[in-house]
Amino acid sequence: MTPLRIATLAVCIALLMPITVQAESLEEDVSAAYGKWDAAFNETDAKSLATFYTEDTLFLPASHDIIKGPSGVEEFFGGLFDNGVTGHKLELIEAISEGDLVVSTAKWSAEGKDDAGAPTTFGGIATHVFEKQDDGSLRLKMHTFN
Repeated sequence: MTPLRIATLAVCIALLMPITVQAESLEEDVSAAYGKWDAAFNETDAKSLATFYTEDTLFLPASHDIIKGPSGVEEFFGGLFDNGVTGHKLELIEAISEGDLVVSTAKWSAEGKDDAGAPTTFGGIATHVFEKQDDGSLRLKMHTFN
């Protein structure tokens, strides 16, 4: 390999490194936010869970309801907790960032009871739009799942 090719390769690698570091950091940030959200869910504290959402949040659950704002989110999750749903887990699929917004997808699972009252695991796919806050934290601006 000629010195010019080596230099060109080194420049290309150097240019790509910040992108890789940024992607890893983004994935770490979203995974950390998911971990905190899961912890609040699994404490079955709907009020605490609602603090993860922006004031203008749009929450679109599998029930096809259109829920706006943290108070609506709190009411929705309070109903789930009253029905014994717990053991929630989000697993990041992918995250991308554009300005102050982060869009991510995840696999989700939770424990509950089926129609006959037997223990069961529910699961599906979720899409999240986070808004970066001034303190660097992520809050949900939009959340939908199936």
